[in-house]
Amino acid sequence: MAGARGLLGRRFAASVLLLASIAVGLTGCGSGRADRILVGSKNFTEQIVLAELLAQQIEARTGLKVEKRLNLGGTLLAQQALESGEIDLYPEYTGTALTGVLGEQPSGDAAEVYRRVKEGYASRFGLEVGPPLGFSNTFAMVVRGEDAVRWKLGKISDIGARAPEWRLGCGYEFKERPDGYAGWIKLYGLRFREAPRVMDLGLLYRALEEKQVDIVAGNSTDGVIAALNLVVLADDRSYFPPYQAVPIVRKAVLDRHPELQGALESLAGKVTEQEMQRMNYAVDGQQRSVRDVVAELRRAKGL
Repeated sequence: MAGARGLLGRRFAASVLLLASIAVGLTGCGSGRADRILVGSKNFTEQIVLAELLAQQIEARTGLKVEKRLNLGGTLLAQQALESGEIDLYPEYTGTALTGVLGEQPSGDAAEVYRRVKEGYASRFGLEVGPPLGFSNTFAMVVRGEDAVRWKLGKISDIGARAPEWRLGCGYEFKERPDGYAGWIKLYGLRFREAPRVMDLGLLYRALEEKQVDIVAGNSTDGVIAALNLVVLADDRSYFPPYQAVPIVRKAVLDRHPELQGALESLAGKVTEQEMQRMNYAVDGQQRSVRDVVAELRRAKGL
């Protein structure tokens, strides 16, 4: 745990520098700051797409100006930016909020997780958890399609015999979070060839395709999974909790701009998992503009 604390300490220091730079950017804005909504995101494609969706919907429904603060980093950095008031809202996932921020034990009941997160964020941070956007993005254990066929792999418990020969690739959060690596290998009784290779989320599938690793902890809505003929293994022992996508907003901002509530509620249930996969692929695989991809979805949904 000492190494983990050291890494967290370095990330905390980096977050202080990041937030300080944001604060400098806001200096001198005067009363104009009160009329702008700052939408943040973590540092992967889906978060940027969802931040753009929130931004476009807020501008269309309220007339408020929106400024985006994207690629803030991982969960803890985004949460810190929200608590400090350097951003006003950002998209999060209920399972991540429950275990990674609130530090509570996971549950397989989506409604219970949402309730606990909503109550915990309100009482501890003065934050409002908005309605679910319509899809859940869970951790996905992904293997090459050729390996799934060769070894008849369809669920996570199928890989036990292969694990001692395999290398796992994952992001930092999966390695360190309470709903991540340690509990996962314990529940499934897995032992890999070496310690997990921690890398940027954007490099996971390339590493898998190039056989630098044999299994990766990706996300269920990653658009390139189908395009690269990869296979998501079923979580047959229900380890991962529900990860419903939700907007999280500072209550002080909602009090100042109550019209925001209607804008957020208008997105409730509007994005399916398949639609999120397609948007992610449009950005990552087809190199399309995030703004255009989101605008296309909003037109299709009549938003």
